[in-house]
Amino acid sequence: MGIEIQNENEYGADQIQILEGLEAVRKRPGMYIGSTSSRGLHHLVYEIVDNAVDEALAGYCKNIEVTINVDNSITVEDDGRGIPVGMNHKAGKSALEVVYTVLHAGGKFGGGGYKVSGGLHGVGASVVNALSTNLIVEVYQNGKVYCQSYKLGKPEYDVKVIDECELEKHGTKVTFHPDPDIFEETVYDYDTLKQRLRETAFLTKGLRIVLNDARGEETRTHEFHYAGGIKEFVTYLNKNKESLYPEVIYCEGSKDNVYVEVAMQHNDSYNDATYSFVNNIITPEGGTHLAGFRNALTKTFNSYARANKILKENEAPLTGDDIREGLTAIISVKIEEPQFEGQTKQKLGNSEARGAVDSVVSEQLTYFLEQNPAVAKNICEKSLLAQRAREAARKARDLTRRKTALEGMSLPGKLADCSDKDPKNCEIFIVEGDSAGGSAKTARSRATQAILPLRGKILNVEKARLDKIYGNAEIKAMITAFGTGIHEDFDISKLRYNKIIIMTDADVDGAHISTLMLTFLYRFMPELIKEGHVYLAQPPLYKIEKNKNVWYAYSDEELNKILLEIGRDTNNKIQRYKGLGEMDAEQLWETTMDPEKRILKRVMIDEENSSEIDVTFTTLMGDKVEPRREFIEENAKYVQNLDI
Repeated sequence: MGIEIQNENEYGADQIQILEGLEAVRKRPGMYIGSTSSRGLHHLVYEIVDNAVDEALAGYCKNIEVTINVDNSITVEDDGRGIPVGMNHKAGKSALEVVYTVLHAGGKFGGGGYKVSGGLHGVGASVVNALSTNLIVEVYQNGKVYCQSYKLGKPEYDVKVIDECELEKHGTKVTFHPDPDIFEETVYDYDTLKQRLRETAFLTKGLRIVLNDARGEETRTHEFHYAGGIKEFVTYLNKNKESLYPEVIYCEGSKDNVYVEVAMQHNDSYNDATYSFVNNIITPEGGTHLAGFRNALTKTFNSYARANKILKENEAPLTGDDIREGLTAIISVKIEEPQFEGQTKQKLGNSEARGAVDSVVSEQLTYFLEQNPAVAKNICEKSLLAQRAREAARKARDLTRRKTALEGMSLPGKLADCSDKDPKNCEIFIVEGDSAGGSAKTARSRATQAILPLRGKILNVEKARLDKIYGNAEIKAMITAFGTGIHEDFDISKLRYNKIIIMTDADVDGAHISTLMLTFLYRFMPELIKEGHVYLAQPPLYKIEKNKNVWYAYSDEELNKILLEIGRDTNNKIQRYKGLGEMDAEQLWETTMDPEKRILKRVMIDEENSSEIDVTFTTLMGDKVEPRREFIEENAKYVQNLDI
């Protein structure tokens, strides 16, 4: 129940409006599912799937099938025990109806229903019901099929038996249609669901999840079933990297009522890809379980390196960053009463999780290192190399700092800065090449727009260590211009521009430069993307002239639309822009830089899909060619403007 105060001139007792039950959800959907964007739309599916996963965690469910129907409704079927259909005496109605119509009702709140459970806040089924135009739930129990349907969260009839089924059949089947009046978008994205369901299957050893998409001419189907659980998850994340040793290190155990599972393996990259989960829900901001893991890792490797003389007495200990360089790890804990910091379960707060993970990992990792000395030596040597590179990077950083202190924070020479000093009003265009940089400098609004031209392609940071990165002139120019520092020195409050706009040619090279830039920002300044400061400029693809009138088209569809309007004839002069350098300053301003007319694409990160983002960057920017070819073949059909 929520309370809403009406903003009227009159303010008396009758102006206090009580929102009964699910009305509160429809009034403030964002409070319950995060947002009404595409992300919230997909959350509805996760809520229902999480209920089925709870049955799997309790040992009763082996199969879950999710189908995107032709009309973009969703059906989720599981073979768990089925939601109880008997009378709930407290509510005076069927338990099934209570689960779908009462907030905070379910088997998650003590009373022995479930030991551990995911889902957002135990509001899952009823929230999905409230935000759907219609929902039908069928339960298979004791040889009967029970059914109830709802419109906008309200039951259309009491729970009734509609059919018979085999006596051994059990489970729940839910079909719901998201309400277009609430959601900005009601079309489901197959790949988004595929990533999340794959992750869920990895985290629930032995559970089989099938995803079907019935919207195309042929039904698309993916099946996820991993007997190895999170060990297979690590193998999947490392598939496009060169592993440092063949086996995945696996630790498992329970302490203080916390069940801990950890799988990890080092690879030849330089990034730490550690993902933590609580009751199958990803915790993008980590928490106590992650802290326990990091502590155990640092402590165990330092002890081993000292005891085996890999690290000499007088040498500095390895830091956590050194040991985690090139590490892929999954930490999964199951807790009866998880305490989260923040509304949407971003960070775990239970203190017992820290001790449990620390204890299980320390003990089992110590055994593993003693039994596998070659692997242990390999990891320690990679960590020592990382330590030396970190030292070299620190010296380079200190040198830069000393220089800038002496020179009074000198900005890169080729930066044409703006005169306004309030970052909120300022934006910086990162432009490829000097010719485009020249046009942009002439075209810009000098008060608020800064231009930084880059020469050639920047370093691919996916294949380089920190010391190399600090030595690269183009990257150094960007770091200095942005003002935030990178990596552990990063401080967003020092950001000098509210918008960082990557402006490249609309061709293959331009796309490559954008990708190199985004790789750098994602790996070393991810906060800039998370906080919404990074944009891609959209220069036009075509210029159309007819009878002294000029139009610009940003896609082939737009070109066709303009030609339909003005008529296709010999007077039309169509120019296909290959690069920014082909435009004069006035055209560049008009089409790409003028805040009133331009099109910008904001770069976003969905933290719930962070493991998949990591895989994509490795595929596109890593050393292995084969996965890149597969990625291109798989995604070629989505290419819109192919530059040959």
